[in-house]
Amino acid sequence: MSSSSSSPPSPAETETLDDYGDLARRHVTFARILELLAPHRAALVLVVLLIAVAGISGVISPFLIRSIVDDALPAKDLTLLVYLAAGLVGVALFNAIANLTQTYVAIRVGQSVMHDLRTRLYGHLQSLSLAFFAGTRAGEVQARLSSDIAGLQTLLTHSATDLAKHLSVVAATLVAMLLLDWRLACVSFAVIPLLVWINGRVAQLRERVTYRQQEQVADLSANIAESLSAGGIILSRTLGRVHYLVQRFQRDSAQLARLETQASTAGQWEFALVFLALDLLPALTFLGGGLFIGLGMQVSIGTLVAFIALQEQLLWPLLEIFETRIEFAKGRALLARVFSYLDTPATVVEASSPTTLARQDFQQGIRFENVSFAYGDRAVLKDLTFEIPAGKHTALVGPTGSGKTTISYLLARLYDADQGRIRYDGIDIRELSFATLASLVGIVTQDTFLLNASIEANLRFAKPDASEAELWWALERAQLDATVRGLPEGLGAGVGDRGYQLSGGERQRLSLARMLLRDPPIILLDEATSALDSSTQAAMAAALASLQRPRTLISIAHRLSTVRQADRILVIQAGQLVEQGTHEELVRQDGLYAAMALNA
Repeated sequence: MSSSSSSPPSPAETETLDDYGDLARRHVTFARILELLAPHRAALVLVVLLIAVAGISGVISPFLIRSIVDDALPAKDLTLLVYLAAGLVGVALFNAIANLTQTYVAIRVGQSVMHDLRTRLYGHLQSLSLAFFAGTRAGEVQARLSSDIAGLQTLLTHSATDLAKHLSVVAATLVAMLLLDWRLACVSFAVIPLLVWINGRVAQLRERVTYRQQEQVADLSANIAESLSAGGIILSRTLGRVHYLVQRFQRDSAQLARLETQASTAGQWEFALVFLALDLLPALTFLGGGLFIGLGMQVSIGTLVAFIALQEQLLWPLLEIFETRIEFAKGRALLARVFSYLDTPATVVEASSPTTLARQDFQQGIRFENVSFAYGDRAVLKDLTFEIPAGKHTALVGPTGSGKTTISYLLARLYDADQGRIRYDGIDIRELSFATLASLVGIVTQDTFLLNASIEANLRFAKPDASEAELWWALERAQLDATVRGLPEGLGAGVGDRGYQLSGGERQRLSLARMLLRDPPIILLDEATSALDSSTQAAMAAALASLQRPRTLISIAHRLSTVRQADRILVIQAGQLVEQGTHEELVRQDGLYAAMALNA
C-alpha cells in the first residue's frame, strides 16, 4: 500500500523550489480556464454579442465623418449633414447602452466565477488530510483563499470582457482602415508586430514578479496570523521578542513593497517604446499620404481625416489590449497558486461505496492489526496489534513520543496507516463512511480548539439543533455548568481567540461538553483533563462513568492516577506494545509501567 501518512513538503515549499514556468504549465491551461467559465456560457455569449455589435457600430463613425467632410460640408447640404450628425449621435447612444449592459453582466459573471473558485478551493482543502495542514502555515492557506482569489477580481470582472471588447474594436478598426485606404493601412500596420513582441516581454516579466509578490504576501499573512494570535502575543512578550517581531515585520513589509513596485514598473522602458510608436502613427500617416499625393496617387483630405480618426480610435483599445495581456499574465501567476492547491491530492479519501455502522450497532470493539505508521522518514508505530473492547475503559500510557497521540489520529482516520488495518466491529476503517466515523468517535485533546464565539455557539458547533436543556446537560457532565451560570452573559459569554478568556481547565471542560453533546459511543480523551485539578478530574471521571449506556472510553494520559481504574492499560514504547493488563497486574510485572508508577 502506498503511504498516505508521510508528510511531504507543503505545496508552498515545493513551489518555491520549482521553476515557476514549469509550475504554471503544469497547473494552468487554457482548457482549465474555460472550465471555470463553462457554467456561465449563456451570459458570456450575451456579453460577446454585445461587444461584437458595439465594436462594429463603433467603426461606422469614421465613415460618417468622411461623408461630412467630403460631401455634406463642401456641398453645403444641411439635410445630409443633419442625417450624418444624427447617425453619429445614434451610434454613440447605442454603444453607451451596449457597454453598460455588457459591463453589468460581466461583473455578475466574474463575481460568480470567483465565488465558485473560492468555494471549490475551501471544499477541497477540507478534504485534505492532517498531514497537509501540519506541514503548511495557516497564513499561507488564508492567502490563497483570500488575497490570491481576490487578486483575480479585476481580471474576471473587467479585464476579460474589456479584452473582448477592445479586440472587437481593434479588428473592426483595422478592417475599416483597409477599406478606407489599404496603402495607408499597410504603413500603420508595419509597427504592430514589434509592439506585440515588446508587450509579450513585459507580460512575462510581470507574471514572474507577481508570483514572487504573492508568495511574499503569504509569508506576511502567516507571520501576522502567528505573531498576533493570543498564543503569539503570550510567547513574544514572555520571551522579550516584541522588538524582534516588529523588525521582522518591517523587513517583510519592505520586501513586499519592493516586489509590488517591481510588479507595477517591470518593463516600463519597453512599454514606453509602445507609446512612442503609437504616438508616431499620425505623423507616419500624414507623411505617407503626402508621399502618395506627391507620386500622383489619389488620397482625399476626408480620407486622411477619417484615417487619423480611426487611428485615434485604434490607439486606446490597442493600449488596453497590451495592458490586459499583462493583467492576464499576472492572473496566470495567481491561478498557478490556487490551482496548485486544488491539484493537491486528498490522501485520506472515502470509499466509493462506503459502509455505514449505526452507533447502537457498535458492539464488538476496535482492533489494530499489524499497524505501522511514519511521518515521512520517521517511523512512529511499528507492527502494532491490540484490541479495544466495546463498552470498556482502555488506557494508553507510555513515554513522550511513544506514538500514543498518533494512535488517536489513526482511530479518527485523520491519517491512514502505512501498513496493517484498523477495524471497527470487524469493518476496515477505510471502508467506513466519514459520517459514520464522526458519529462513532468523539475526541477531546489536550490542545483544545475553541471558536472565537460564545459558549453556546461552541457547543452548537457539535449539535446545531440541540435544545437548551441538552446544552446544560453537557455542561453539567463536564463540571462547567456552575461556572457558566455565574457569568453575566451565561451561555452567550464569549470565549475569545482559541478560548483564551477561559482558564485552561475551563477550556478543556468546554471542549469535553461539546463532545458529549454529540453523545458518541466511543470517547477518546488525549490528555483531555491535564489542566484539571485532582478533585475536578475525579468528579469528571465519575460523571463520565454515570452516562446512561455503556461507553467505550479510550484514555491517553501521562498522569497514571487518571487511568488506574481502567479495565485495560496498554503500555506503548517506541511505537510498540510492550505491556498490557490492569493497574495491579502491570505493577506486579515490575516493567516499564511499574517504573512509571514509581516515579509518578
